[in-house]
Amino acid sequence: MNQSGYDPIAFYYATHYGVVVQRRSFEDMNCSVAQCLEVVGEWWSLLIVRDAFLGVRRFDDFQARLGISRNILNQRLTKLVDEGILERVPYQDNPPRSEYRLTQKGRDLWHVLTAMRQWGDRWAAPLGPPLKMHHAACGHVVKAVAVCSHCGEPLDLRSVTVEPGPGSVDADYERTVLEGFTR
Repeated sequence: MNQSGYDPIAFYYATHYGVVVQRRSFEDMNCSVAQCLEVVGEWWSLLIVRDAFLGVRRFDDFQARLGISRNILNQRLTKLVDEGILERVPYQDNPPRSEYRLTQKGRDLWHVLTAMRQWGDRWAAPLGPPLKMHHAACGHVVKAVAVCSHCGEPLDLRSVTVEPGPGSVDADYERTVLEGFTR
């Protein structure tokens, strides 16, 4: 445990399954992160969503930008539409063509992608960020920071505690005990 009370070893064991898990589906796992990954965890899916945020709308444009095979792109777009992340909007009747637009559920992934981009800028972009985001109101380069919705203080791992939420079930806690965690 370090000075701030964070124990990385306890965190590891609290989130470690102890067996090699071959991923088939997270659909039965009672975890919001797992459920998010069930919807957008496949690597092409988040890149499609990223491009949708950047204004890409049409199948051929996604395919050209990503270099993804047409059949895989079709599968990923269909799943994103089925999951309510994107909506198909017809723009041409003959031949029938649609574009893909982010829904509110899709737009809510902006913070996820921003966090991933900032992590990548810091740890995986040796030549510097490939993209800079500017705040439209003031023009400055943006660094998104998580803050408490009540007091506005910045958040990090050491400044939060966890407790079971209304969707928790006892089985979620049977495989491990989280230090400082009460039910």
